[in-house]
Amino acid sequence: MATRPVEIGPAGVQAARNIERLRLARALSQHQLAERCTALGRPLTNTAISRTERARRRCDVDDLVTIAAALGVAPRDLLPRWTAPGVACRPTMQSLSLVQGALLG
Repeated sequence: MATRPVEIGPAGVQAARNIERLRLARALSQHQLAERCTALGRPLTNTAISRTERARRRCDVDDLVTIAAALGVAPRDLLPRWTAPGVACRPTMQSLSLVQGALLG
């Protein structure tokens, strides 16, 4: 039985936009970004970068961390902001500690 690829959701689409935005802000070509990722030990081609930016290719966590390092940002800077109804914000260390405490008991 053939399987369908998993659709890229809104968080993946936003991450793709953020990768492209930051790459362009640093005046890097897709080829240059791919070379930086490869130099960091995660071989990526410019085609993979292009497909990732266009949300045609899923970006796994290893790719995300490497792309962030190649762009000189934290991985969280590629992810969408956390949102509550009507509020957009970045998580703080305090809010992350509260979530961790609630999850771990």
